[in-house]
Amino acid sequence: MTVTAVIGTQWGDEGKGKITDVLAEKADYVVRFQGGNNAGHTLKIEGVTYKLHLLPSGIVRPNKVAVIGNGLVVDPRVLLAELEQLGKATGGEHGQLKLSDRAHVIMPYHLLMDQAEEAFKGKEAKAGTTRKGIGPAYTDKAARFGVRVCDLLEPEVFSSRLKLALRRAEALLEALGSGDLAQQLSFDSVYNEYLELGRRLEPHICDVPVLLDEARSRGSSILFEGAQGVHLDLEHGTYPYCTSSSIVAGNIASGAGVPPSAIDSVIGVVKAYTTRVGTGPFPTELNDDTGRHLSDKGGEFGTTTGRPRRCGWLDLVLLRHSHRLCGFTGLAVTKLDVLDGLPELKVATSYRGPGGETVMDLPASMDHLERCAPVYETLPAWPELNETEWAEIVEKGWESLPEACLGYLEYLERELGVPVVLASVGPSRSATIFRAV
Repeated sequence: MTVTAVIGTQWGDEGKGKITDVLAEKADYVVRFQGGNNAGHTLKIEGVTYKLHLLPSGIVRPNKVAVIGNGLVVDPRVLLAELEQLGKATGGEHGQLKLSDRAHVIMPYHLLMDQAEEAFKGKEAKAGTTRKGIGPAYTDKAARFGVRVCDLLEPEVFSSRLKLALRRAEALLEALGSGDLAQQLSFDSVYNEYLELGRRLEPHICDVPVLLDEARSRGSSILFEGAQGVHLDLEHGTYPYCTSSSIVAGNIASGAGVPPSAIDSVIGVVKAYTTRVGTGPFPTELNDDTGRHLSDKGGEFGTTTGRPRRCGWLDLVLLRHSHRLCGFTGLAVTKLDVLDGLPELKVATSYRGPGGETVMDLPASMDHLERCAPVYETLPAWPELNETEWAEIVEKGWESLPEACLGYLEYLERELGVPVVLASVGPSRSATIFRAV
């Protein structure tokens, strides 16, 4: 039995979906433990592209059990639509879905609250949310006004919780200056729709900690899939420009209901450069031809939002902090092919603070981080390769990577003290090079 976690090391969009799908070949269970449909994982398999938001990436593989843990907030409409779409795309040949009875439900008023809160914050303070209701659903969870999946299966309990939650939502919308949005809410329509959604989801609902405990007892292999990236973590990320859940590996215990001691290895997924979507400080951001090269060649648009991603050089300050929080046992480096053909490569090893001081560790203050400038080390690049040439390298194996590419990966290993265990040079499963370490 092996229990492995896949965690994004940057601001998300590192290619976790592909890495999870590749590693899922040898897993029996693939489990998500946080977030909601604000995540977006794109998979390209045998010429078919799958865009997943709530479903764990491993569900594309038949004979796998894909699990949504209690740490997620779940929009039943989105989940059922995504499951139906996947069924059509695969002809029903996909994994089995299990949904935690303790997961919280994104309700219609959460989407309205998301809209109202972003408007209330104004242009300068808005977090750049996906407007999917994620933050308000987590707020209700913490404030104990939430509706859980198990509530949808108990009409009287659901009725009582919904009435209270609706009264609160209406009052909050009014206080935020968006009282007109409350006119879209009707107890009867929400109650009847979500009871029906609960009925449709019932075959998938289970006690996830029991499910995973039994799987571990049988010796099954389990793969945990993080959504977003460490620096969008609510506790340790670039707050308030972050998501509403905890992304670090330690949250697996809470978000899925397994003991921390069960986790054997933690794979950190590192994009070969850095991107982020939305607002917030980004020390290595490039607003020049190199930034445009990374964006264009890397196809840097958000899977969920469609928004263009901001692009910049690799940032070791971010990666050191991620490793400090998650304890990576291996790294998976993605999109190496996007860097080929550049005249040189740069990596931020530290920052220069607003007073000229050297900053080695990520500041908590966003004002401080905004005023930090990256200090770069320059590394050699490698020539541009076409798709056929990359395919030949994949077939030959690790040592056939261009010398400068190997040097780039070895530099990353030395700086972080973590071995690179695989490299990705394209979106498909086959464009993956494993390394024995």
